[in-house]
Amino acid sequence: MKHKHPALTLGAIFTSTLILLISCKKINESTSLGGDLVPVVDNITTFDTTLLVEAYNDTFTVLTDTTFYDSRYTNYLGQITNDPLFGKTDAKLFLELKPAAFRYTFENRSPDSLHIDSVVLVLDYVETYGDSTIPQTVNVYEIPQSSVFGDTAFPIRNSDYAKAGLLGSRTFEPTVLNDSVKAYKDTTANQLRIRLDDAFGQQLLNYDTSSTSNKGAYISDSAFQTFFKGFALESTSGNAIIGVNLEGANTKLAIYYKDDNGNSPLEKWDTAVAYFLFSENPNSASANYIKRDYAGTPLASAVGGTTPDDLVYIQSTPGSFATIKIPDLAGLNNSVIHRADLILEQVYHVSDTLFPPPKLYLDAYDSSESKFRTIPFDVSFNNTGTSNLAAFGINPIHTKDAAGNSINSWRFNLTRYVQHVVNDTEPVYDIRLFAPLYLRELYRPGNISSASVTVPPFTVNNEAGKGRVRLAGNKGPADINPQRMRLRIVYSKI
Repeated sequence: MKHKHPALTLGAIFTSTLILLISCKKINESTSLGGDLVPVVDNITTFDTTLLVEAYNDTFTVLTDTTFYDSRYTNYLGQITNDPLFGKTDAKLFLELKPAAFRYTFENRSPDSLHIDSVVLVLDYVETYGDSTIPQTVNVYEIPQSSVFGDTAFPIRNSDYAKAGLLGSRTFEPTVLNDSVKAYKDTTANQLRIRLDDAFGQQLLNYDTSSTSNKGAYISDSAFQTFFKGFALESTSGNAIIGVNLEGANTKLAIYYKDDNGNSPLEKWDTAVAYFLFSENPNSASANYIKRDYAGTPLASAVGGTTPDDLVYIQSTPGSFATIKIPDLAGLNNSVIHRADLILEQVYHVSDTLFPPPKLYLDAYDSSESKFRTIPFDVSFNNTGTSNLAAFGINPIHTKDAAGNSINSWRFNLTRYVQHVVNDTEPVYDIRLFAPLYLRELYRPGNISSASVTVPPFTVNNEAGKGRVRLAGNKGPADINPQRMRLRIVYSKI
């Protein structure tokens, strides 16, 4: 990430100090943040103040975001082509579908008597993120044998595999995907069904014959991969990404076929269906490639400045972040900190209903370690690995702005960290605001003399790809926007 160090002018320092002094009075912001644990501000024994917060937009790259993804998460497919704040998203899906076990054979009397009826790629539909009324066109290709594909976990930013011949295509509106289907031995709902070329289906049947060219295709998993590498799926239109559950029962290749029973009349041919399920074969590989394109967007224009940004753009992995500085925090007098909340408020845009926000997270950059660490004392883990992230403030709070628009806000509890700063037992860190999938970072499990450890990966958001939000930043010491990003402190003098 880029670290920015904007310098305050003498005038700005004077103005900032003046606002700090003026704000040490009872204000209209509720002290119910901590319930009955936070004393009422009375301007005699208990005070509150609001400190200036500076935010600087930036975006992750393949070097600064090495998030790995796998089939346990919801995988996404589709295109967002018109997000007015965050631009474009292209989500591609790659997967293997093969028999549950090898050696495999179709249910029939004679392999040479099989005739394809149809072959359908089925995906277990979970959700749509974006506009579900705009048609999507999804194309299905074969992954060429030259591709190195077969990992069970992969970096989400650079797993864009090659594609070979087109096997099938479907254009649909995502709104129809939760309807029940009517297919042979299958009437469940929440399916994306894409019919593939009959020639491809017949080829799968022919792999079960005794001909020299096909002999051995179903003998083993590795042998099957030399005949068919897997599927590559991409969308060419739409304004949404579609979530699918690869490990669900509805993710499968349905092969409908007939057995001619030794050239008996057509009407007497037996009908059957074979399923190749992703979940039934532990060696099934997958990859979900998600590409962001911020060209021409407000986010792109906001990245790289040296003055604080008045609007902050946060998009989930693989996405963007903001570096937050609180310059006045180091100047606080020693006090008893009853509550310290970093307050973030969404700035409404009409597109917010199509693109809801993710969970947000804060961590701190420790320059002495050249690593990020959890916010000291305010983020904690017990001996089972369970965290207090919900109490820390990662979840959005639904509220309304002054115009009555539905928005979200966040209140991150930094009370213990701020207390240690005013006690001179903890430095003032640059803080990173972002929406990660998971994290593995430094954590101090005990008191300030305890050694830091790297905690095992912990989850913040349950999936990558979806979620974005535009927040109010801060124009500087003279910013009077009631939605501005701010640190509100309730304290008592010592």
